[in-house]
Amino acid sequence: MNLLFCFHPFLEPKLNKWKQNAITVAAGNEKGQELNQLNYPNGIFIDKNKNIFIADHTNHRIVEWKRNAKEGQIIAGGNKEGNRMDQLYFPSDVIVDEQDHSIIIADSDNRRIIQWLNQKQHILIDNIDCFGLAMDKHGFLYVSDSVKNEVRRWKMGEYDNEGIIVAGGNRNGNQLNQLNYPGFIFVDDDQSVYISDQNNHRVMKWRKDAQEGKIVAGRNGKGGNLNQLSLPHRVIVDHLDQIYVVDWGNHRIMRWCEGKEEGEIVIDGNGFENQSNQLNYPMGLSCDDEGNLYVADWGNHRIEKLEIIL
Repeated sequence: MNLLFCFHPFLEPKLNKWKQNAITVAAGNEKGQELNQLNYPNGIFIDKNKNIFIADHTNHRIVEWKRNAKEGQIIAGGNKEGNRMDQLYFPSDVIVDEQDHSIIIADSDNRRIIQWLNQKQHILIDNIDCFGLAMDKHGFLYVSDSVKNEVRRWKMGEYDNEGIIVAGGNRNGNQLNQLNYPGFIFVDDDQSVYISDQNNHRVMKWRKDAQEGKIVAGRNGKGGNLNQLSLPHRVIVDHLDQIYVVDWGNHRIMRWCEGKEEGEIVIDGNGFENQSNQLNYPMGLSCDDEGNLYVADWGNHRIEKLEIIL
């Protein structure tokens, strides 16, 4: 599931803080294709056992990094780039269907959503310029299309149709009913869809069946002020409706409360180098059931764990 109930219910939102010195939990051995390396990791997914599933973008593979492991395990792709069933081509996102333990992948440059189960592959959706994936508790799969500037939804197992547009679909633009290169997505309990509207430097929230969205982060153009974002990537939302945004161009993680004019910095990149308190163009974001944050530190080819301060 893409629903994140990962923050302590008895804590006031403002008290949730994380240690600024991160722990590297996957790779961090420069970029490469060995099992202890990554090459520009994109989307990540944390399962209930705290195993990390990584869209290892430029290695054209999905890697599972078990908790406390020194190296990862290739569970999809890894056969160079290509469009055979056993190959991937710049995968951008990955989620795990914990009902059947299958891996669902946005195989971006092959323009397909592909499912891997026990090393067997099945194309779910074809001819789609996919970027981000999400799944809700009702059994729907959501996919962002960065070229059609829309998000579509399919009932799990029913992919023989075009799906339903749930956000965008009105060409690219910056109006409330438009998107401009939608990336990662998140779906809450009410089936509201949160979208990193990358080229508009904002995060949009589209309620179920809405004709237009609402800006919930950003809205003041590209920049590094507290009321701005720069090419936002992964967005996740906690059960208190606080919105966490990977602010890619500013090398930081932001937290926004819906309705507020500006956000606050959760994790600062501190100069985008590779020290434990630095991020270098972060991309993916997830969390575990204890509230620890995990960041795909794209430019440093590693996954960082930020421990919550209780």
